[in-house]
Amino acid sequence: MPRSKALPAELDPHAQQLVTGLRRLKDRDELTLRHLAAKTGYSAKSWERYLGGTSLPPREAVEALARITGADPAPLLALREIAADSWDGRRDRSAAGTPPVEQDPAGRAGDPADVVGVRESAEGEQEPPGGPAGPRPTAPTRFPHRALTAVLAALVVALGITLLLVLRLDDHAAPAPVVAAPTSAAASSPPAYACHLTRVDGRWSAGLNQGRDTEIGYGATGADVAEAQCLLRRAGISPGGIDGMFGPLTLRAVKTFQARAGLVADGMVGPRSWKALRG
Repeated sequence: MPRSKALPAELDPHAQQLVTGLRRLKDRDELTLRHLAAKTGYSAKSWERYLGGTSLPPREAVEALARITGADPAPLLALREIAADSWDGRRDRSAAGTPPVEQDPAGRAGDPADVVGVRESAEGEQEPPGGPAGPRPTAPTRFPHRALTAVLAALVVALGITLLLVLRLDDHAAPAPVVAAPTSAAASSPPAYACHLTRVDGRWSAGLNQGRDTEIGYGATGADVAEAQCLLRRAGISPGGIDGMFGPLTLRAVKTFQARAGLVADGMVGPRSWKALRG
């Protein structure tokens, strides 16, 4: 993965921790900006701003990234809440003489390109902003609660340390059922899949393709791919999200499993690979 750019020096420490946590999740699963756009409903340009520290990500974007990587969103959302206070304060100091920006669903000022501006689709095309042009509401004034903020900051630091430890162990832990993230109307979403691992007649099944041994490979989509992803997770190899899309992460996981099982590591899931996965 390419090395991430350094964060802006003036960025608030809590915002730096938030962006660093989001970057770790992205890099751990080897997700590109196009992958994020396809799986979260937020454009690649938006993710470039969020991960570059130039725009505060909405709550929904943080939750979507945590969901597709199987991480706990609570520590990241707590960091975002604290970072939002300083972020809004910086906007208030620098927004003299500039038009106000529209608020996100959580009630805080967001990035105009994410709310009413141009949003790029997963293919790189742009869509025009919706809604009539006109003045936008200003963000509500916030009253400082320094004592409460200090206590929350201490809690978030502790949660952040715990999150980093969990991320180191995540690939070796038994996966919980994973459901694909809901997307907005701006991007199409793959079907939602959940792993329900059971042992039937001595063979493992995730309950998604009725035990079929259909041959699948790179670029395939659907329940057969989701079944293979669940069984790879059960074997302790992460294919990324359980999204039914046979992409780069799933291909790498299949080859790793085939090499471990003594099979030809060609990345194609055929009868022999299915037998080994279900065994």
